Amino acid sequence: MNFVDLIIKKRNRQRLEEKEIEFFVNGAAKGTIPDYQIAAMLMAICINGLDNEETACLTSEMTASGKILDLSRIRGIKVDKHSTGGVADTTTLILAPLTASLGLPVIKMCGRSLGHTGGTLDKLESIPGMKTRLTADEAIEQVNSKGIAIMGQTADLAPADKVLYELRDVTGTVESIPLIAASIMSKKLAAGADAIVLDVKCGSGAFMKTPEEALRLAETMLAAGKKAGKKTAALITDMNQPLGSFIGNSLEVIEAAEILKGRNDNDLKTVSLALGSKMLVLGGIAKDGKEGLEMLNENIENGRGLKKFEELISLQGGNPDVLYDYELLGSSLSSLSVKIRQSGFISSIDTYKIGKASVVLGCGRLSKTDTIDYTAGIIMKKRLGDPVNPGDTIAELFAADSEKCREAAEIMRSALTITTAPPKKSPLILYELE
Repeated sequence: MNFVDLIIKKRNRQRLEEKEIEFFVNGAAKGTIPDYQIAAMLMAICINGLDNEETACLTSEMTASGKILDLSRIRGIKVDKHSTGGVADTTTLILAPLTASLGLPVIKMCGRSLGHTGGTLDKLESIPGMKTRLTADEAIEQVNSKGIAIMGQTADLAPADKVLYELRDVTGTVESIPLIAASIMSKKLAAGADAIVLDVKCGSGAFMKTPEEALRLAETMLAAGKKAGKKTAALITDMNQPLGSFIGNSLEVIEAAEILKGRNDNDLKTVSLALGSKMLVLGGIAKDGKEGLEMLNENIENGRGLKKFEELISLQGGNPDVLYDYELLGSSLSSLSVKIRQSGFISSIDTYKIGKASVVLGCGRLSKTDTIDYTAGIIMKKRLGDPVNPGDTIAELFAADSEKCREAAEIMRSALTITTAPPKKSPLILYELE
């Protein structure tokens, strides 16, 4: 098969056959197709797209390019959850122990922060002693005995995605819904779960900026999941402001703990419980979403969700006392209160800029080799629609030095728009799809 012919075919907006997509993915994974030809195909796909059948086929071939985690030794229905990324998106730290406390077997593969979005592994590793490098056998044994394990992604899952993603990142082809969907779903399918719940973000802090884009991505991923025989559901949620009020690794552990203690009733809790209820339904624990929400709230009130989080930390070598004594997580050397300079209402927040400010403080990475400062972060004091007056504190910043705080403060101020009238409130959960 001549790969140049396939590039021309997609350039001319023609449909690729299953064998042609298989040839493309195998060539990328094995290195038999040169990077410049792969890049040309990615650009043709980015410009002309793939239909749902092509996307499902691409997803399937990328999944099959490496090992598929065999979770058959774990009793019960395994339900995975994936978020397309955002700021202060701490849902995994809440819903993983909470759903596990209700009998859902939870084996979660998570990633690290890169760019303006946080990574679950970094949040967990802000806990002294916490180990996330588990082998598949260790994780499976832990789930069978204790019901929960959180681990890092293994390199042998969907290796074709690694090749394609690295090329997309340097060739201007990241912004393609079929390529995004195939990238996400190939890793989810390779992780071996029986069912998948997707949280597709849209807004200023998300990759999908509009609800329409997010809906197309969600529908594409749902089609790929169902084609693979997996029960799949999706929520489209708003990311036009940070989901939680605490941004940064150890700070997000604190906010998760506060929600599991029943002390916070905020947007982060709402989205976490909405996703958790979907997981319980797909996992056969709850008959419908209403019952799922009731069960989740009950295990917040009776403390079983918090106890399961404590157990998870202990199982993986961490100090569970951090859930009750936050000083054990450490503290930053410098802090700064960001003050507002005018009166009015907060009518918009550029959440991407908030994420960028957190990276400046040391919360995240611009490259994979950057070092994380676990104690750095932001505590938001104001939300969309809040009235403000000159001198009001909009956020508290924490970093290793004062210069980082000052630089981040300027970014924070530029991220907010203040108007004389309050903005129209938009729903937190825009769509639910199954």
